[in-house]
Amino acid sequence: MQQRIEELRKLLHEHNYNYYVLHSPTITDIEFDTLLQELQQLEEQYPEYFDQNSPTQRVGSDIDAQFVQEPHSYPMLSLANSYSKEDITDFDVRVRKLAGNNVIQYTCELKYDGVAVSLQYINGKLQRALTRGDGIQGDNITANVRTIPTVPIQLQGNFPPEIEIRGEIVMPRTKFDQFNIEREKQGEQVFANPRNAAAGSLKLQNSKEVAKRPLEAFMYYIPAHQPTNSHFENLSIARTWGFNIPDVAKKCDTLEQVFAYIDTWDKKRKQLAFDIDGIVIKVDSIQLQQELGFTAKIPRWAIAYKFKAEQARTRLLSVSFQVGRTGAVTPVANLEPVKLAGTIVKRATLHNSDQIEQLDLHTDDYVFIEKGGEIIPKIIRTDVTTRNLFAQKIQFITTCPECGSSLIRPIGEAAYYCPNQYDCPPQICGRIEHFVSRKAMDIGIAEATIFQLYTEGLIRDVGDLYSLQYQQLISLDRFAEKSVQNLLQSLEKSKHIPYHRVLYALGIRYVGETVAKTLAKAIPSIDALKTASILQLEQIPEIGTKIAESIKQHFKEPYNNIIIEKLRNAGVCLQAQEQTETIKQDILKGASIIISGVFKSYSREHMKELIEQFGGKNVSSISKQTTYMLAGEGIGPAKLEKAMELNIPILTEEDFLNKLGISI
Repeated sequence: MQQRIEELRKLLHEHNYNYYVLHSPTITDIEFDTLLQELQQLEEQYPEYFDQNSPTQRVGSDIDAQFVQEPHSYPMLSLANSYSKEDITDFDVRVRKLAGNNVIQYTCELKYDGVAVSLQYINGKLQRALTRGDGIQGDNITANVRTIPTVPIQLQGNFPPEIEIRGEIVMPRTKFDQFNIEREKQGEQVFANPRNAAAGSLKLQNSKEVAKRPLEAFMYYIPAHQPTNSHFENLSIARTWGFNIPDVAKKCDTLEQVFAYIDTWDKKRKQLAFDIDGIVIKVDSIQLQQELGFTAKIPRWAIAYKFKAEQARTRLLSVSFQVGRTGAVTPVANLEPVKLAGTIVKRATLHNSDQIEQLDLHTDDYVFIEKGGEIIPKIIRTDVTTRNLFAQKIQFITTCPECGSSLIRPIGEAAYYCPNQYDCPPQICGRIEHFVSRKAMDIGIAEATIFQLYTEGLIRDVGDLYSLQYQQLISLDRFAEKSVQNLLQSLEKSKHIPYHRVLYALGIRYVGETVAKTLAKAIPSIDALKTASILQLEQIPEIGTKIAESIKQHFKEPYNNIIIEKLRNAGVCLQAQEQTETIKQDILKGASIIISGVFKSYSREHMKELIEQFGGKNVSSISKQTTYMLAGEGIGPAKLEKAMELNIPILTEEDFLNKLGISI
């Protein structure tokens, strides 16, 4: 039995490390808790094997050596987890027994699936933000937390001179999906779920980078100096101070009301913009909370009910391998169609070879799938009990499925790559798709059209787009007069796209939109960038060694320099505009502008870019502080009505461009 105890301890330590430090869990929360419960039971049965360093003796830690650790003013402990209503009933019995004759009321709240933080305010100003850490001390991440829009820097209303409040930092699901798409485009490792993305973002060393991440903060508890004796009322009061506290908490007088709240949100959680993984039940009375107190690890007055992730069991039909524009090879599980969370699932990503190995996948295996973040299907485990004796182990391929080149795996990376970047069809088409995308050159060519042009031999790289002729296009299937004219006009218009977007469009590894803007400001021409040394590049703020080396490697390739010359000959903008920033910024300096509708001359992204270039600020909602509304076709009637109600000037597309001195 000692062997099993040691085995469980080792396994749980490893999973804790993957979860808290690497932000890359390899098992589900339920599976982790099952292992932990087994260890707890064994340690109770065999006390002679007690070890103070056992995972059961401490709160899981997110402490990072790169950050300064500071002690919490009050311990920041975990909650006891439960997965059944019987556990909640047992909790209620324990609370009532300890509470004696006191009337029991509970406050039920959503359990946000994010990163726990503690915020400290003095005289209404944010002084300190700590992660939970090991419950006793946490990492000081104040600079990063200050960048989150829903964290107030200055409190409002009648706030106390000193206050500490706790909550959760999350990344909304829709923004997480887009965030991962962009990372994958840049050849960067994607995050497993929104919680990991939030955790990874908060541990960045550069707060400017954190500011670009779509993070939100929800607060849920004041550990000391509470304004009233009711936890529920304290949340309402904290909302008036400026904290983001969703109006979904409910005070419950009976256990039946608690269960009704659980059932309601188990059904409605898919409608939320962010992930929740359960419900938190707290004794509402602060006085009673203090009387009930704490164990060494958890409060006696609260418990978390965790939802079971919806799962389905189905058969693995095959594993196929996809090649992206960076050459990264992604395995995809092809499944026997099965209904899961309201949709039919036929495929699930396997991310990389390590995951195939961890899942121990064999041909015709039955697997359990669930939707990560309720959106993306993923295989969580294999049902080995039903495995065919003759089943063959799934092996990661060694050659590219598209061009036959031998795959490589760079040191320190999880992915395998096809090195044949200039002759491998999906890499070529993928780079062209990226080049024409809305945030890049905004040319508007569908994926199928790109593939058609490639297979017809009309394009082999992005530079070839500008050599396309009317007669070549009109002779192709699905190309009518109007579509040909639209494509040629779109190509012509793209020649005026600003240099930093051209730089992004080139698809240099690790050079996303933000890095491209930074590079364009520091080195305002493609020719200067080509000749810049790694040392010069590293001296640019936010440009590290990895990005610098990637840029140098990109321009070492003759193929890429040929493309640059094709673009130059076509008249594409390869240097920053000579017009000075100060002249531009005088026009919209200090203006807050909201955009609604679609535009004829430029995309919405380009319009937003023009606003920033000329000194203005893009805003997402209308208020008295909004300077202008930029209205395109199909403007939302509610936004228009509100703008008129607040007497906000409404600019048409023509008005706006004339104001900037841009001819249509």
